This record gives sequence, structure tokens and C-alpha cells, in this order.
Amino acid sequence: MTLDAGLLDLVLSLREMFLTGFAVFLRVGAAMAFLPAFGEQSVPVRIRLALAVAFTVIVLPPVADRVAPIATEKALLGLPLLTETLIGLALGAALRLFVFALQTAGAIVAQTISLAQMFGTVGEPQPVVSHLLTVAGLALAVTIGLHVRFAEYLILSYDLLPAGGHPVAAEMTRWGVALIAESFGLAFSLALPFVIGGTLYNLAIGAINRAMPSLMVSLVGAPAQVLGGIVLLALLAPVMLGIWIGRFAGFLSAPFGTP
Repeated sequence: MTLDAGLLDLVLSLREMFLTGFAVFLRVGAAMAFLPAFGEQSVPVRIRLALAVAFTVIVLPPVADRVAPIATEKALLGLPLLTETLIGLALGAALRLFVFALQTAGAIVAQTISLAQMFGTVGEPQPVVSHLLTVAGLALAVTIGLHVRFAEYLILSYDLLPAGGHPVAAEMTRWGVALIAESFGLAFSLALPFVIGGTLYNLAIGAINRAMPSLMVSLVGAPAQVLGGIVLLALLAPVMLGIWIGRFAGFLSAPFGTP
């Protein structure tokens, strides 16, 4: 083999490797846009891009053979470019729904205990309870090895959603609707004790106001409502986060099994 032939083989091998990696990056990078913890808006764009490349390097070896058929310039500039990106967005959005569950639960709790933004909506766009639960939940997700679970999740996706294939719209819609329903159900389940407590509080305030119309019940009851809500949140937050992380870990273990 001459030197020119060897260099040509090397260039062709590097080209094939680059195209295969780019095909994997389409799915991984799109999923990273919604990935909890690592894909948050507070993470600098360069860091998120570096993480997407790192996850691509991890995912590439197990799926290289399955991605190779679409790893050509003509294919990647066609329909696979769109389908791989959409599949990645769907995979990332499925994980993000669990974060939305925490945020929704926090919003319900904040509304119930009359504790919304502490410093206004400009510096704090979501209720303080939502922010607290979200940060704690993301920290728990990282401690259970979110980066490892995410890589496994992406590798598994190539078994059910092959590279270059066309996902069945009806099945993807059914899967997405089931996940959205689960997200809202989980949010309401986490906030249920506070909803019950808030209902009992309002009934008690109404009864007291009916018995003593001259008493400014709202002035007396508001501090008690906030204090009781904070105490109840301190007691139940570990339980709420334990339930949430269990559901999140269960989904990562079998993301396509239940829906």
C-alpha cells in the first residue's frame, strides 16, 4: 500500500467517523436542550455544548453500527436530519416533564399557603416553593447518577426508535399524552396534603367569620396560614422529593415500558 492510498483510507475513515458522530449528535444535542440539571438555562451555552459532545462520545460506540446507514452527506441533509432532531427533542421533553411536575406542585403549594414570590416576579419568575423543590429535585437526580442514566436512556432509544426511521405518529402521541398526564397527576399527588390543609383552613375561617362577623379573620388567619404552610412544607418536603425521585428513576429504568 502506498503512502497516498494509506492517507486516502485514513481520510475516508475519519470522514465516516465524523458523519456517524454527527448523526448521533443530532439526537443527543436535541435531547440536551431539555435535559434536567445539565441543560438548564443557567448553565452557559458553551458548557452545554461541551456536555452534548461528551455525551455523543459516550453514546457513539454502542450505536455506531445502527447509525452508519444514515451517516452520509446526502442522508444527513435529508429527512434524517429532521427526524433525529425531533426524536431527540421528544426524549428530552419526556425528562423535562418530571421537572414541570415539581414546578407545578410547588405552584399549587405556594397558592395554598399564600407564599408566592418573595422578591417580586422580576428577580424570581416562579414561586419560591417551586424553586426550592426544583433545585432539591435536580440535586437528587444528579446524586442517583443522572449522567449515566441519561446515556443509557439515549442508547436504549435506538432500539425502539432506530436511526433514520420514521416514528409512528400515533404511538409517539400516545406516549407523550401518557407522560403529560403522569406529570400533572404526580404534581397534584405531591401537593395533595397542602390542598387538603388549605381547604380545611378556608372552611375554618369561614365558620369563624360566620360566628364572629366583627372579627378581622383574614388579618388573624393569614400569618397562621403562612407559618403552618412553612412548617408543613418542612415536614413533607423530604417525602415529596422521595416520591418524585422514585418515579423519575423508574422512568429512566423503563422509559418506554409503561406508556
